[in-house]
Amino acid sequence: MRPIRFLVPGTTGKFLCGGLLVELQVIRLLKGIVSAELVTYRQKELGKQFLPDLLRERIPIDNFLWIISWGFDIPLLLRLLDGCFVIYHAHSSGYGFSLPLGVPILAVSHHTLGYWGSKAPHNPMFLLPNAIELKWVRQNIRLRINERANRCSLIQRSIDVLVQKRKGSNYIFQQLVPLLRAQGLTVVIQKGWTEDIVDLISNTKVYLYDSANYWKLRGVTEGFGLPPLEAMACGCIIFSSLNSGLANIVDPGHSGHQVGYGNPFIDTSRIMEAVTKPQHWQPDSQITAKILLNASISNLKYRWQLSLELINRLENS
Repeated sequence: MRPIRFLVPGTTGKFLCGGLLVELQVIRLLKGIVSAELVTYRQKELGKQFLPDLLRERIPIDNFLWIISWGFDIPLLLRLLDGCFVIYHAHSSGYGFSLPLGVPILAVSHHTLGYWGSKAPHNPMFLLPNAIELKWVRQNIRLRINERANRCSLIQRSIDVLVQKRKGSNYIFQQLVPLLRAQGLTVVIQKGWTEDIVDLISNTKVYLYDSANYWKLRGVTEGFGLPPLEAMACGCIIFSSLNSGLANIVDPGHSGHQVGYGNPFIDTSRIMEAVTKPQHWQPDSQITAKILLNASISNLKYRWQLSLELINRLENS
Protein backbone atom coordinates (compact mmCIF):
# COMPACT_ATOMS: atom_id res chain seq x y z
CA MET A 1 0.00 0.00 0.00
CA ARG A 2 1.35 3.41 -0.94
CA PRO A 3 2.36 5.72 1.93
CA ILE A 4 -0.08 8.53 2.62
CA ARG A 5 0.44 12.26 3.08
CA PHE A 6 -2.35 14.31 4.64
CA LEU A 7 -2.24 17.92 3.43
CA VAL A 8 -3.38 20.63 5.85
CA PRO A 9 -2.66 24.39 5.77
CA GLY A 10 -1.14 24.32 9.26
CA THR A 11 -1.70 22.94 12.75
CA THR A 12 -1.69 26.00 15.02
CA GLY A 13 -3.47 29.34 15.41
CA LYS A 14 -6.31 29.88 12.94
CA PHE A 15 -5.78 26.42 11.48
CA LEU A 16 -6.57 24.64 14.76
CA CYS A 17 -10.15 23.43 14.20
CA GLY A 18 -12.35 20.37 13.95
CA GLY A 19 -11.22 19.51 10.43
CA LEU A 20 -7.57 19.40 11.53
CA LEU A 21 -8.38 17.25 14.57
CA VAL A 22 -10.13 14.76 12.30
CA GLU A 23 -7.09 14.45 10.02
CA LEU A 24 -4.80 13.98 13.05
CA GLN A 25 -7.16 11.34 14.38
CA VAL A 26 -7.11 9.44 11.09
CA ILE A 27 -3.30 9.42 11.07
CA ARG A 28 -3.37 7.80 14.54
CA LEU A 29 -6.06 5.42 13.29
CA LEU A 30 -3.86 4.26 10.39
CA LYS A 31 -0.88 3.44 12.59
CA GLY A 32 0.15 -0.13 11.84
CA ILE A 33 -1.82 -0.19 8.59
CA VAL A 34 0.10 2.22 6.37
CA SER A 35 2.74 4.93 6.68
CA ALA A 36 0.90 8.25 7.13
CA GLU A 37 2.27 11.73 7.79
CA LEU A 38 1.06 15.31 7.91
CA VAL A 39 2.34 17.85 5.37
CA THR A 40 1.53 21.57 5.64
CA TYR A 41 1.17 23.95 2.69
CA ARG A 42 0.43 27.44 4.06
CA GLN A 43 2.23 27.59 7.38
CA LYS A 44 5.76 26.23 7.63
CA GLU A 45 6.20 24.35 10.89
CA LEU A 46 9.11 22.77 12.71
CA GLY A 47 9.32 19.01 12.24
CA LYS A 48 6.84 18.85 9.37
CA GLN A 49 7.33 18.73 5.62
CA PHE A 50 6.19 21.83 3.74
CA LEU A 51 4.62 21.30 0.31
CA PRO A 52 6.10 24.45 -1.34
CA ASP A 53 9.58 23.25 -0.31
CA LEU A 54 8.95 19.81 -1.82
CA LEU A 55 7.74 21.36 -5.08
CA ARG A 56 10.57 23.90 -5.26
CA GLU A 57 13.28 21.31 -4.58
CA ARG A 58 11.60 18.92 -7.06
CA ILE A 59 11.49 16.13 -4.51
CA PRO A 60 9.43 13.26 -6.00
CA ILE A 61 5.90 13.38 -4.60
CA ASP A 62 4.06 11.13 -7.05
CA ASN A 63 4.78 7.93 -5.08
CA PHE A 64 2.36 8.94 -2.30
CA LEU A 65 -1.39 8.96 -1.88
CA TRP A 66 -2.23 12.61 -1.14
CA ILE A 67 -5.32 13.21 0.99
CA ILE A 68 -6.71 16.76 0.77
CA SER A 69 -9.60 18.09 2.83
CA TRP A 70 -9.57 21.91 3.23
CA GLY A 71 -12.66 22.86 1.21
CA PHE A 72 -11.73 26.38 0.10
CA ASP A 73 -8.24 25.22 -1.01
CA ILE A 74 -9.19 22.12 -3.00
CA PRO A 75 -8.92 23.68 -6.51
CA LEU A 76 -5.46 25.08 -5.65
CA LEU A 77 -4.24 21.77 -4.22
CA LEU A 78 -5.46 19.82 -7.23
CA ARG A 79 -3.38 22.11 -9.48
CA LEU A 80 -0.29 21.80 -7.26
CA LEU A 81 -0.60 18.00 -7.15
CA ASP A 82 -1.23 17.55 -10.86
CA GLY A 83 0.11 14.12 -11.86
CA CYS A 84 -0.16 12.73 -8.31
CA PHE A 85 -2.77 10.35 -6.95
CA VAL A 86 -5.11 12.55 -4.93
CA ILE A 87 -7.97 11.60 -2.59
CA TYR A 88 -10.54 14.09 -1.33
CA HIS A 89 -11.56 13.65 2.32
CA ALA A 90 -14.94 15.40 2.20
CA HIS A 91 -16.12 16.96 5.46
CA SER A 92 -18.50 19.85 4.77
CA SER A 93 -20.13 20.37 1.38
CA GLY A 94 -21.24 23.37 -0.64
CA TYR A 95 -17.87 24.90 -1.58
CA GLY A 96 -18.87 25.06 -5.23
CA PHE A 97 -15.89 23.36 -6.87
CA SER A 98 -15.95 20.26 -9.04
CA LEU A 99 -13.62 17.28 -8.86
CA PRO A 100 -11.83 15.67 -11.81
CA LEU A 101 -13.12 12.27 -12.81
CA GLY A 102 -11.19 9.57 -10.97
CA VAL A 103 -10.48 11.45 -7.73
CA PRO A 104 -11.79 9.18 -4.93
CA ILE A 105 -14.04 10.80 -2.34
CA LEU A 106 -14.03 9.80 1.32
CA ALA A 107 -17.26 11.20 2.82
CA VAL A 108 -17.69 11.68 6.57
CA SER A 109 -21.49 11.41 6.48
CA HIS A 110 -24.38 10.19 4.37
CA HIS A 111 -25.21 13.83 3.72
CA THR A 112 -21.78 14.53 2.23
CA LEU A 113 -21.86 11.24 0.35
CA GLY A 114 -25.21 12.17 -1.18
CA TYR A 115 -23.95 15.62 -2.15
CA TRP A 116 -21.02 14.18 -4.08
CA GLY A 117 -23.14 11.29 -5.36
CA SER A 118 -25.15 13.93 -7.23
CA LYS A 119 -22.26 16.23 -8.13
CA ALA A 120 -19.64 13.62 -9.14
CA PRO A 121 -21.60 10.39 -9.75
CA HIS A 122 -18.73 8.54 -11.47
CA ASN A 123 -15.97 9.24 -8.91
CA PRO A 124 -15.15 6.35 -6.55
CA MET A 125 -16.80 7.06 -3.17
CA PHE A 126 -16.53 5.65 0.32
CA LEU A 127 -18.35 6.41 3.58
CA LEU A 128 -15.93 6.99 6.45
CA PRO A 129 -17.61 8.69 9.42
CA ASN A 130 -15.51 10.43 12.03
CA ALA A 131 -14.53 8.27 14.98
CA ILE A 132 -15.50 9.19 18.52
CA GLU A 133 -12.51 9.43 20.87
CA LEU A 134 -11.95 6.73 23.49
CA LYS A 135 -12.61 9.11 26.41
CA TRP A 136 -16.25 9.36 25.32
CA VAL A 137 -16.57 5.60 24.81
CA ARG A 138 -15.13 4.94 28.27
CA GLN A 139 -17.62 7.37 29.79
CA ASN A 140 -20.48 5.58 28.04
CA ILE A 141 -19.27 2.23 29.42
CA ARG A 142 -19.12 3.67 32.95
CA LEU A 143 -22.60 5.12 32.47
CA ARG A 144 -24.09 1.76 31.42
CA ILE A 145 -22.39 -0.08 34.31
CA ASN A 146 -23.77 2.43 36.82
CA GLU A 147 -27.23 2.25 35.26
CA ARG A 148 -27.31 -1.53 35.61
CA ALA A 149 -26.24 -1.18 39.24
CA ASN A 150 -28.88 1.55 39.78
CA ARG A 151 -26.13 3.92 40.93
CA CYS A 152 -26.98 6.87 38.70
CA SER A 153 -29.96 8.67 37.26
CA LEU A 154 -30.26 11.54 34.81
CA ILE A 155 -32.53 13.37 37.24
CA GLN A 156 -29.64 13.61 39.73
CA ARG A 157 -27.40 15.64 37.41
CA SER A 158 -26.89 19.26 38.51
CA ILE A 159 -26.91 20.97 35.08
CA ASP A 160 -30.36 21.02 33.54
CA VAL A 161 -29.33 22.36 30.13
CA LEU A 162 -25.90 22.78 28.54
CA VAL A 163 -25.23 24.86 25.43
CA GLN A 164 -21.88 25.29 23.72
CA LYS A 165 -21.27 28.88 22.67
CA ARG A 166 -19.40 27.97 19.47
CA LYS A 167 -21.72 27.62 16.46
CA GLY A 168 -24.73 28.40 18.64
CA SER A 169 -27.65 30.38 17.21
CA ASN A 170 -29.27 33.66 18.20
CA TYR A 171 -32.46 31.66 18.63
CA ILE A 172 -30.84 29.61 21.38
CA PHE A 173 -29.10 32.45 23.23
CA GLN A 174 -31.58 35.29 22.77
CA GLN A 175 -34.90 33.46 22.96
CA LEU A 176 -34.68 29.93 24.31
CA VAL A 177 -32.09 30.31 27.10
CA PRO A 178 -33.91 33.27 28.76
CA LEU A 179 -37.19 31.34 28.66
CA LEU A 180 -35.59 28.23 30.17
CA ARG A 181 -33.94 30.24 32.95
CA ALA A 182 -37.23 32.01 33.66
CA GLN A 183 -38.68 28.55 34.36
CA GLY A 184 -36.00 28.02 37.01
CA LEU A 185 -33.77 25.70 35.01
CA THR A 186 -29.99 25.70 35.50
CA VAL A 187 -28.63 26.59 32.07
CA VAL A 188 -24.85 26.59 31.49
CA ILE A 189 -23.25 28.15 28.40
CA GLN A 190 -19.87 26.57 27.81
CA LYS A 191 -17.37 28.96 26.23
CA GLY A 192 -13.93 28.19 24.88
CA TRP A 193 -11.70 25.28 25.82
CA THR A 194 -12.78 23.20 28.82
CA GLU A 195 -10.25 20.72 30.21
CA ASP A 196 -12.88 18.55 31.94
CA ILE A 197 -15.42 18.60 29.10
CA VAL A 198 -16.37 14.93 29.63
CA ASP A 199 -17.22 15.59 33.30
CA LEU A 200 -19.15 18.74 32.36
CA ILE A 201 -21.33 17.00 29.80
CA SER A 202 -21.73 13.92 32.01
CA ASN A 203 -23.28 16.17 34.66
CA THR A 204 -25.87 17.51 32.16
CA LYS A 205 -29.44 16.39 31.56
CA VAL A 206 -30.26 18.13 28.25
CA TYR A 207 -27.72 19.12 25.60
CA LEU A 208 -28.69 21.86 23.09
CA TYR A 209 -26.99 22.16 19.71
CA ASP A 210 -28.21 24.42 16.90
CA SER A 211 -25.68 25.07 14.13
CA ALA A 212 -28.08 25.56 11.20
CA ASN A 213 -27.76 29.34 10.97
CA TYR A 214 -24.01 29.26 11.67
CA TRP A 215 -23.38 27.13 8.59
CA LYS A 216 -26.00 28.88 6.47
CA LEU A 217 -24.20 32.20 6.95
CA ARG A 218 -20.94 30.58 5.81
CA GLY A 219 -22.47 28.99 2.74
CA VAL A 220 -21.28 25.46 3.57
CA THR A 221 -22.59 22.60 5.70
CA GLU A 222 -22.15 20.77 8.99
CA GLY A 223 -20.06 17.86 7.80
CA PHE A 224 -20.56 15.37 10.60
CA GLY A 225 -21.77 16.89 13.90
CA LEU A 226 -19.57 15.32 16.56
CA PRO A 227 -20.72 17.36 19.64
CA PRO A 228 -24.22 15.81 19.86
CA LEU A 229 -22.68 12.35 19.44
CA GLU A 230 -20.28 13.02 22.33
CA ALA A 231 -23.16 14.25 24.51
CA MET A 232 -25.15 11.15 23.55
CA ALA A 233 -22.25 8.99 24.78
CA CYS A 234 -22.51 10.76 28.14
CA GLY A 235 -26.20 9.89 28.41
CA CYS A 236 -27.62 13.36 27.74
CA ILE A 237 -30.96 13.98 26.08
CA ILE A 238 -30.17 15.71 22.78
CA PHE A 239 -32.10 18.65 21.33
CA SER A 240 -30.44 19.59 18.05
CA SER A 241 -30.94 21.19 14.67
CA LEU A 242 -31.14 18.65 11.86
CA ASN A 243 -29.01 20.35 9.23
CA SER A 244 -26.73 18.33 6.96
CA GLY A 245 -24.52 15.81 8.77
CA LEU A 246 -26.50 16.12 12.00
CA ALA A 247 -29.34 14.23 10.35
CA ASN A 248 -27.09 11.14 10.37
CA ILE A 249 -26.98 11.18 14.18
CA VAL A 250 -30.21 12.81 15.37
CA ASP A 251 -33.27 10.77 14.48
CA PRO A 252 -36.12 12.96 15.84
CA GLY A 253 -38.06 11.17 18.56
CA HIS A 254 -35.60 8.27 18.66
CA SER A 255 -31.92 9.12 19.17
CA GLY A 256 -32.65 12.80 19.85
CA HIS A 257 -35.10 15.64 19.37
CA GLN A 258 -35.39 18.64 17.08
CA VAL A 259 -34.72 22.10 18.47
CA GLY A 260 -36.60 24.98 16.85
CA TYR A 261 -39.77 22.90 16.97
CA GLY A 262 -42.31 25.51 15.89
CA ASN A 263 -41.58 28.32 18.36
CA PRO A 264 -39.53 28.92 21.54
CA PHE A 265 -42.52 28.37 23.84
CA ILE A 266 -43.08 24.87 22.47
CA ASP A 267 -39.33 24.17 22.76
CA THR A 268 -39.34 25.42 26.35
CA SER A 269 -42.23 23.15 27.27
CA ARG A 270 -40.58 20.12 25.66
CA ILE A 271 -37.20 20.76 27.28
CA MET A 272 -38.85 21.34 30.67
CA GLU A 273 -40.53 17.96 30.38
CA ALA A 274 -37.27 16.30 29.30
CA VAL A 275 -35.55 17.71 32.40
CA THR A 276 -38.30 16.70 34.83
CA LYS A 277 -39.38 13.43 33.20
CA PRO A 278 -36.23 12.21 31.40
CA GLN A 279 -37.44 8.61 31.15
CA HIS A 280 -39.88 9.72 28.45
CA TRP A 281 -37.22 11.50 26.40
CA GLN A 282 -34.09 9.36 26.67
CA PRO A 283 -33.24 7.20 23.65
CA ASP A 284 -33.32 3.45 23.90
CA SER A 285 -29.87 2.23 24.97
CA GLN A 286 -29.69 -0.10 21.95
CA ILE A 287 -30.14 2.88 19.58
CA THR A 288 -27.29 4.75 21.29
CA ALA A 289 -25.08 1.66 21.30
CA LYS A 290 -25.55 1.14 17.56
CA ILE A 291 -24.73 4.80 16.77
CA LEU A 292 -21.61 4.69 18.96
CA LEU A 293 -20.49 1.39 17.44
CA ASN A 294 -20.68 2.89 13.94
CA ALA A 295 -18.41 5.71 15.13
CA SER A 296 -16.02 3.50 17.13
CA ILE A 297 -12.30 3.55 16.45
CA SER A 298 -12.23 -0.20 15.76
CA ASN A 299 -15.03 0.06 13.18
CA LEU A 300 -13.47 3.10 11.49
CA LYS A 301 -10.04 1.50 11.44
CA TYR A 302 -11.53 -1.43 9.52
CA ARG A 303 -13.43 0.86 7.13
CA TRP A 304 -10.34 2.98 6.42
CA GLN A 305 -8.19 -0.08 5.76
CA LEU A 306 -10.76 -1.60 3.39
CA SER A 307 -11.30 1.70 1.54
CA LEU A 308 -7.57 2.31 1.09
CA GLU A 309 -7.03 -1.24 -0.18
CA LEU A 310 -9.76 -0.69 -2.79
CA ILE A 311 -8.30 2.70 -3.76
CA ASN A 312 -4.82 1.21 -4.16
CA ARG A 313 -6.24 -1.48 -6.44
CA LEU A 314 -7.95 1.23 -8.45
CA GLU A 315 -4.71 3.20 -8.74
CA ASN A 316 -2.81 0.10 -9.87
CA SER A 317 -5.41 -1.00 -12.44
